[in-house]
Amino acid sequence: MDIIKEKKRGVALAFTYKAVPYWIGGVVLLMVVYLLLRDNARTLSVDRDSLVTSEVVEGEFNDYIRVRGQVQPRTTIQLSPLEGGVVDQIFVEEGALLKKGDRILQLSNENLDLQILNAEADLAEKENLLRNTMIQMEQQRLSVNQEKLQLKIDVERYRRSYESQKQLYTEQLISREDYLRAKEDYELAKGKYELVKERSVQDSLYRSVQIVQMEESLKNMRLNMTIIRKRKENLVVTAPIDGVLGLLDAVLGQSVAQGNKIGQINNFGEYKIEAQIDEHYIDRITTGLTATFLRGDEIFSATVRKVYPEVRDGKFKADFKFSDTLPDNIRNGQNYDLNLQLGQPEKALLISRGAFYYTTGGKWIYVISQDGERAVRREIEIGRQNPQYYEVLGGLHPGERVVISSYDNFGDNECLTFK
Repeated sequence: MDIIKEKKRGVALAFTYKAVPYWIGGVVLLMVVYLLLRDNARTLSVDRDSLVTSEVVEGEFNDYIRVRGQVQPRTTIQLSPLEGGVVDQIFVEEGALLKKGDRILQLSNENLDLQILNAEADLAEKENLLRNTMIQMEQQRLSVNQEKLQLKIDVERYRRSYESQKQLYTEQLISREDYLRAKEDYELAKGKYELVKERSVQDSLYRSVQIVQMEESLKNMRLNMTIIRKRKENLVVTAPIDGVLGLLDAVLGQSVAQGNKIGQINNFGEYKIEAQIDEHYIDRITTGLTATFLRGDEIFSATVRKVYPEVRDGKFKADFKFSDTLPDNIRNGQNYDLNLQLGQPEKALLISRGAFYYTTGGKWIYVISQDGERAVRREIEIGRQNPQYYEVLGGLHPGERVVISSYDNFGDNECLTFK
């Protein structure tokens, strides 16, 4: 007898063999939807308490940087002996207060002593030669004058004889030969006399020139002698200015070459601050910028005096001069933290400084979601910075919170979830 099966309806139909394909299709559909809608970002789970966060705020950005400067003497003069020698005596020690001209050390130089003796001998010889020459010239002058006087008398004598012979010849009392001989003797005497007079003038001029030359030579030798003796004085090294002997690199018996640095004098009471600044700011640091620093309970100010163009190890040097009063008990080598003002305060969007900057370079940051459950990476733009804040130019909004601690352990994950 045939049994009639009752057809399943409603919920029971879902559990029949005919419903299996529909179940499989549904599962596949759900997997596709999940794959399409899930968050594909790389995610890292981190401990919220290990992070340092900061709120994005609108405020006044004070454009300054903090640099560390060291007190240095404003004027330093190098000590270098003008003459080489052996250190014979040291009169003062490092740190001594000196007046201009105070003796520092004494050198000895045997070669210089020998040069002085030779120069003195040459000078004495030259002086003797000049004296002997002048004596000879004087004798020669007297001899020429004597000859000139004798010839003058001869001319007068021959003139009288000639006039007498001429009168007798006119009266035809003597021969023509005697007349002509008297005439010739007279003319010869006159010629000799004129030659001696001319020689006397020439000799006088020659003597004058020669004496001037010898006196000039003697003057130069005396000047040379003075200079050599002055070199002897240079064996004593003295303080060129009032100041403090900051360095003295010399010991007894040491041989010191001419021009070698053996120490320095620091101008007492005049100081500057020397600071090394990151090359990032080299285009913004100019003379005249002001800086302040705290010493005790008092604030002091300084001004950029000089900027050195050379960059070494990523830093350049700048000198500051004190604007007003100096701190009490100031000493060379003291260090001050200077707040160097680069511009006027301006309204800006700010986040606190943090270690994240060394990983991202200020190009992106993790922004915490509103529910505080996670932080997502976001591109940002950072402008200026000071010791407290970064200036945000784009990518963030006031009131948002960001992670500012180090990102060294976060890798390339785009999302952080908090435990």
